[in-house]
Amino acid sequence: MTDIRNNWTHEEVKEIYNLPLLDLVNRASNIHRKYHDPSKMNMNTLISVRTGACSQDCKYCAQSARYNTHVKPEKLSLEKVLEEAKFAKENGVKRVCLSSAGRDGNRDDRFDEIAEMITELKKMGLEVCCTMGMINKEKAHKLAELGITAVNHNIDTSERHYPNITTTRTYAERLETLANLQEAGIQYCSGGILGMGENDEDRIEMLRTLANQDNHPYNVPLNSLVPVEGTPFYGKETIGIFEMVRAIATARILMPKTVVAFAAGRTHYSQEGQALCFLAGANSIFFGDKLLTVDNMTINEDEHLLGQLGLTPTKYHELTTLEEN
Repeated sequence: MTDIRNNWTHEEVKEIYNLPLLDLVNRASNIHRKYHDPSKMNMNTLISVRTGACSQDCKYCAQSARYNTHVKPEKLSLEKVLEEAKFAKENGVKRVCLSSAGRDGNRDDRFDEIAEMITELKKMGLEVCCTMGMINKEKAHKLAELGITAVNHNIDTSERHYPNITTTRTYAERLETLANLQEAGIQYCSGGILGMGENDEDRIEMLRTLANQDNHPYNVPLNSLVPVEGTPFYGKETIGIFEMVRAIATARILMPKTVVAFAAGRTHYSQEGQALCFLAGANSIFFGDKLLTVDNMTINEDEHLLGQLGLTPTKYHELTTLEEN
């Protein structure tokens, strides 16, 4: 049977997900080595060009205007974006992701703002991706014309659990944006957040939904919830590292060619735990002390960890991105 499939059943994914953990990791690691260089780690950076004041009520997000969090609305100038991108490039990053908080990426003013940044960053020799909320067919084709490398749009969780996460948009709208991106021929990434009160069945169904897209995501970012004070999910218990490993390994088996990103929440776990995630197929991490509004590993910590494991940061040839809008 071919490794690359788009017709997984829930029971098939459940059987994989529930394998004994070491058997699951071994299977995922073998597939990872078949399709990727296990000595390489993709590095990426995220620049929040428009932060906060979001109208959505996503219960995990510090950027929602509905919650009293530490995040203050901010909009970066083009000059500041280029400055941050230059620093990232000097530290080996080849791809920059622009994040703009808000529901609607179709607004002409916001779209034009992102379009200018994409154009200027490409002049620097950087690959550029973005996350900017819902995208219709027209704007998807315009992004393709701009030469966007990829677009992020996370599905967050399963369709069943989604109404417990947000009420201001629907799961169908999320999937529609993914369909619009695929129709325009744009590489896309889509993943989710673990630890938002979902159960194993929800995680299985989220991964199955992604694996059954017409085209697999070029990247699946898997995040461990970072509970932010002021949001409804503040105080939730961090999921265990073995739960992260199980999700990462399952994603690797279902989508062999996809880059799997161990995104937000790495600060929860030991170096040994992170190493187990890499063994299970995670081959992308984020560079920089902040991921949008939450703490990330420091640059020095990551350099030390990769050095200890014999992993080499490499040119980012596939998508790695995180969405918090």
